[in-house]
Amino acid sequence: MSKKRELAAGSLGAFESAIMGIAGTAPAFSVAVTTAAIVASVGVLSVGSILYCGLIMFGIMLAFSHLSKITPHAGAAYAWVGHVFGKNWGFFTGWGLLVASIFFMVSATIPAATSTLVLIAPDLVESTNWVAFTAAIWLTLITLVVIRGIKHASYTQLILTGIETAVIFALIIGAFIQYGGMPAHPPSFIWFSPFSFKPQLFATGALTAIFFYWGWDVTMNLSEETRTGELGKPHPASRGAFWAMVNLILFFIIMMIVVLIVLSDDEIAKANTNVLYAIANKLFPAPWNYLAVLSTILSTIGTIETQILQFSRSMFAMARDDMLHPRYADIHPEWQTPWVATFVIWFLGVLLLFSSSYMPSVKAILESSILAIGFQICFYMSLAGFACAWHYRDKLKSGAYDAVSYVLWPLLAALFMVFIALYSIPTFDTVTNIMGIGGILVGFVPLLLGGLRRMNGAKE
Repeated sequence: MSKKRELAAGSLGAFESAIMGIAGTAPAFSVAVTTAAIVASVGVLSVGSILYCGLIMFGIMLAFSHLSKITPHAGAAYAWVGHVFGKNWGFFTGWGLLVASIFFMVSATIPAATSTLVLIAPDLVESTNWVAFTAAIWLTLITLVVIRGIKHASYTQLILTGIETAVIFALIIGAFIQYGGMPAHPPSFIWFSPFSFKPQLFATGALTAIFFYWGWDVTMNLSEETRTGELGKPHPASRGAFWAMVNLILFFIIMMIVVLIVLSDDEIAKANTNVLYAIANKLFPAPWNYLAVLSTILSTIGTIETQILQFSRSMFAMARDDMLHPRYADIHPEWQTPWVATFVIWFLGVLLLFSSSYMPSVKAILESSILAIGFQICFYMSLAGFACAWHYRDKLKSGAYDAVSYVLWPLLAALFMVFIALYSIPTFDTVTNIMGIGGILVGFVPLLLGGLRRMNGAKE
């Protein structure tokens, strides 16, 4: 295998980058797997949680876009935070993403598995062993696609996202036609009002809502593989991130309204990770209702693919800079992909899947992993927001637009993320705290080992 340290430059354009960003958040998957949890936490205020978290995440997107002007980098936030605050802070920014991605292999592949079993073996849907086994098969197949090259991954995303979008639009149209006049939850201004939230209630809903949006930043991790933009215009990866975020905020708000007008609280709770299927069951006769299951599967495949891309590019970048062992920076000579880093997330994902099969229920696995991931997202993305605000602090003197775009919005978004994370820790159970906080603290081990390795290398 090659020791070459360059990815396949110029493989993606702005449109493909935007598709990657949308697929990274996995609209159908996010709605299917997260809706029951957020409605259980904050009820109809789920709509407001998604709106305000979208605005927070937009501030983080601005931070990533502006920081990318330092240099396009496969490590994205890891590299930029390291540039602004020093290598150790950069390391933990990257480490937070790596740990979140590993846990995500559980929370993402499980809905793909349960949806698959709904189609072929409904009696096995609640069996944690069968769910874990089916999820491992999906993870293996998707890893094989990713490792073959970024163009294969890109073409796959275009097809999957196109089919998923068509099904989702059919659900939205059908929902407003059939239930617009007799909604399960009558629409109200309270759904959107910021005055409806108490601090703890906002933090609880926000930590889950942030999970909806996570994944768009894969566009920035693919910036080395994205074609260089025209002089004077934003990099295509930044444009892709912007349009992905605009579309996602609108989509998630509309879909949460659809869920609330079609399904009662009991129906949402019973649907668990099959909320879209529950909606389709009320809108369309068989076999058309199974298109919602297909949409969830395709969306899940898409987000697993983009998360493997994000993990592998981040690990590759950290290893290339010798912050992790250099072996993880090895590039396949033909496919130009970081094959060792890709293998690592496959292995750890499978290991976690089979470990999680010993938990009492599929629902318990998902709830713990989603909350832990939410904490880790807040951790590494807030660091990027602070880095942007500090790096561009002189923009405060450059007029209102630059002050808001470069400094104030990213800074407020970062502060909100810190607030959400700290306020939520006391509400976590022991397992979630171990996964969320413990996962980040484990980073001290590779950080210290890396320091010793570099020290020994300098002596030689």
